[in-house]
Amino acid sequence: MNPRKTFVTATRVLVQLSHDPRTLGLIFFVPCALLVLVKYVFEGQSATFDHIEPLMLGIFPLTVMFLVTSITTLRERTTGTLDRLMTMPAGKLDFILGYAAAFMAVALVQACLASWVVIGLLQVPVAAGAGLMVAGAVVSAFLGTALGLFVSAFATTEFQAVQFLPVIIFPQLLTCGLFVTREHMAKLLQWFADIMPMTYSVDAMQHIAGISGWSDTLTKDFVIVATYAFGVLLLGAITIRRHE
Repeated sequence: MNPRKTFVTATRVLVQLSHDPRTLGLIFFVPCALLVLVKYVFEGQSATFDHIEPLMLGIFPLTVMFLVTSITTLRERTTGTLDRLMTMPAGKLDFILGYAAAFMAVALVQACLASWVVIGLLQVPVAAGAGLMVAGAVVSAFLGTALGLFVSAFATTEFQAVQFLPVIIFPQLLTCGLFVTREHMAKLLQWFADIMPMTYSVDAMQHIAGISGWSDTLTKDFVIVATYAFGVLLLGAITIRRHE
């Protein structure tokens, strides 16, 4: 790993994203719009809305960054950019970490905007404050970025990259505890939820919304999600390949 090469890769990705307004709109404004939409879905049910809304910050950033990262990385392969990069003295890990760093910088802006919508615009009470909510959203987006980089190695078209969304994200969404507490699920689904990272991302946002300050449970949730993300990034560095 070479930090300078990682930085150069990240800078190139950020410059490329700056010229793609549709992707920036998907990253920055779609999550905010969905958060506002949830407000009107639970119109007149303020208690339910206040409970559900923070949990969405453990889901929307993850899902959006998964989709954007997987498609963008695949496009790098299919257009030959990855082939050209691999002819230079930069390893796969430099490439993967450069992409991760670039998308994490974008995710930080996304998390700040989404947290402002939740706390400032929609006036949702968050016991732990805006700082930890932004941190939780960034960690969630980091996981989505890592998963997107990983699955892009197994797709040959953008349509195939999108097909990974219902395979990887939707089962976690259904079992993460958003719709029903995990204790009330079938035992097999409880076991599945216990090993899936989105579960801990949602748990972290739930603790941030309901408990003031830091807690051991929040530490555990952050560590698990970050460990999953770093592990998936390493797998991505191993599996990513040139376009045939």
